[in-house]
Amino acid sequence: MLKNWTNIFIYQLKNNKLFNALNVLGLSIGIAGLVFALLYWNDEQSYNAWNPEKENVYQVLVQLTDMPVSTDNTVLLKAHLEKDPNVENIVFADSWYQKSKIIYKGKKEFVDKVINVESDFFSLFPFKITQGNANGALKDGASIAISEDLAKRVFGNENPIGKQINCLDNLFVVRAVYQIPGNSSIAPNVVVNRMKDLADPAQSRSLFALKILLKVKDRSKVEQTRKMLEKAYYDDVIVREAKQAGFTPEEMTKKVGHFTVFMEPLSKARLESITDGYPEGRGNYQFLLIMAGLSILILILSIVNYINLATANAIKRAKEVGIRKIIGASKSNIVLQFIFETTLISLLSILLALVIVESTLPYYNNFLNKNLMIIGSQFYLQLILIFITTIFVAGIFPAVYVSNFETLKVLKGNFSRSKNGVWLRNGMLIFQFAIATFFIIGSSIVYQQVKYLSDKDLGFKGDQLIAIDLNLLPSDYEGESSAQNIFNKYSTIKQELSKIEGVENVSTGLVSFDGADNSLSPLLYHDVLFKAKHIGIDFGMLEMLKIKMAKGRGFDKKLASDTINSIMINETAAKLMNMKNPIGEEILIRNQKLSIIGIVKDFNLLSPEVAVPPMTFYHIKTLGMASEMNRVYVKLNATNINNTISDIEKFWKTKVDTEYPFKYDFVDKEYARTYESYVKQKNLFSLLNVIVILIALFGLFALASYSIQRRMKEIAIRKTLGAETNILLKELSKQYILYCIIGFLLALFPVYFLLNKWLQNFAFRIDITIMPFLAGFIILLLLTLIIVLSRAYYATKANVLKYLKYE
Repeated sequence: MLKNWTNIFIYQLKNNKLFNALNVLGLSIGIAGLVFALLYWNDEQSYNAWNPEKENVYQVLVQLTDMPVSTDNTVLLKAHLEKDPNVENIVFADSWYQKSKIIYKGKKEFVDKVINVESDFFSLFPFKITQGNANGALKDGASIAISEDLAKRVFGNENPIGKQINCLDNLFVVRAVYQIPGNSSIAPNVVVNRMKDLADPAQSRSLFALKILLKVKDRSKVEQTRKMLEKAYYDDVIVREAKQAGFTPEEMTKKVGHFTVFMEPLSKARLESITDGYPEGRGNYQFLLIMAGLSILILILSIVNYINLATANAIKRAKEVGIRKIIGASKSNIVLQFIFETTLISLLSILLALVIVESTLPYYNNFLNKNLMIIGSQFYLQLILIFITTIFVAGIFPAVYVSNFETLKVLKGNFSRSKNGVWLRNGMLIFQFAIATFFIIGSSIVYQQVKYLSDKDLGFKGDQLIAIDLNLLPSDYEGESSAQNIFNKYSTIKQELSKIEGVENVSTGLVSFDGADNSLSPLLYHDVLFKAKHIGIDFGMLEMLKIKMAKGRGFDKKLASDTINSIMINETAAKLMNMKNPIGEEILIRNQKLSIIGIVKDFNLLSPEVAVPPMTFYHIKTLGMASEMNRVYVKLNATNINNTISDIEKFWKTKVDTEYPFKYDFVDKEYARTYESYVKQKNLFSLLNVIVILIALFGLFALASYSIQRRMKEIAIRKTLGAETNILLKELSKQYILYCIIGFLLALFPVYFLLNKWLQNFAFRIDITIMPFLAGFIILLLLTLIIVLSRAYYATKANVLKYLKYE
């Protein structure tokens, strides 16, 4: 029986090449899209899945009133946490990675994932220890643990345990080598424990400095710990500060704000975190859902298309079914035969889909900045589920439809079916039109928004401006005069860079254009607390960025006061503090009074999707912040940029930093990456738009062919009676124009609602106008007419005798 079914299937493949090719291609595209989404979904969901402690490990996040949520906490909480019976382990850690070089027997290896933690780190992140011992891996400040990959690079086949290496310009003894079992929110190459002074409340210089990670005994009691920490913040910060300033705690709360503590489990850190709380960052949950949703939608569209194609082709097999019934085939037997054929089609489609995925996976990985591979038992189970679902959904309806042909009628040439079947097919066609409308209009709106972001006047110009990473020696940061020493070194670098041909200007600022730093800090104006982003800059920094002044003046080298007590604010800060005449007004930052000398025009520093924050600008020497300097900005002449950068690199490697690789980035490109995920969403939408339109056109082509084929006798009679071609074309196409209009109308509300929701991500956004909807309808209507009229015209040129010779 299976052999017979297989022979019939092969025969049908040969005789219906176009329909079967469209079937396989349509299904394979839909399955490939879902496979891509699954690979991305599985990778994001796998973060920390390997960690048996993921439900018991929490990070402590804190928010001061309306300021951004921070991972940095005060070490004063340590005493309170040690008294909490529900807290099993406390680990203070740096929030982000450091970079360093590993030196062993004169060999150097650069690493950019060095993390500083307390000794219990491995109890919260139990990496697989391949050499050494986890318990003693971080027992003191001279111990270090390294990844297996780094161990091979540094030591080769040597046993690293007990060996002494130089890292962070200090000597360490390797106590453990580890392997990270899977994707992890903390995935360092090097782990050190240099927290002795940093995590000591008596010696810590900064109130908010370190990340706090907790391992709890009972998850149901976490809320009690959270409330205890909020009270601790109130007692140790608000009450203490109020006492020192001579205010009541209530008055201080009004001035400073109130603290809100969040306890976030590691299991939710990747996709559901409220901030970038871990060094490996957050996943883009919205983008993940968009990809998954659109991929499922396309697979549904592919299956609907398959059903339409299969039922459209069924008319050619009606006599075959009738004959098989006469010679004894049962209805169930015919159903099983057609499900068997659907199984083979689905199998071919999945194989082709895997070929498509495998051949385009490098581009997909580049698109997502990932390293996805088609492996894993979970993925294969999902693939089997897709296979079974496709067979069940795509196979049942065509099989039942064909098996219900009435034997005598089809053998007489009457292939008419019930009105229910016709309405179901037409309903599926309307569904295809609706989805196509959604993608056409949606891709247009997404394109317009991303174009608006890229074309928007940002308030600054970052072209021909490069940011060079400045790596100084650890010894440069030691001592009371470290800030002045670092500024002197920078001044020397600035003088030498200015001598290089092609360099127009050199400056620096405690600012980056990658959108990562959204922190706000307090300032006092007339004893009222406000929050703003404070940015230390050198002379000429704003001028290099071509940032304009709205009022007053910028910093002047000739005025000594500009490096002592002068400050500029942006327009948003002036509005926030309700200043009518800001010039000359005084504000208090870090207990230092600063006089406002100018108002800077607002510019987008973080990202065009985020509103411009209130900002202040002070000279980098004013508050002694030169020690925070980590970048030098260089403005280049437009001619011979490559030669200029090459000369800068030679100078940098010989005179500034002989250890680390020369690293720079163009400011405009760095800023463009802040909305890169939305550019990717635009590209994804555009690609899927093409795919959806093609699949919808496949279905339209099939259904139009089927419908016109059923009406060939009617067409022949009309032609015999003298009907003109244009009248026939009108009669054959009008129902599809109606279906197109219905599908378009059905898609209007979903596309407006979902795209409007997506646009809410942006502080600066376009308004949804009628134009994308009008253009979408015209495109859809034109494509519909092209397909239907071409098939109808072909039908009107058919030989009428072929359809009337038996009448």
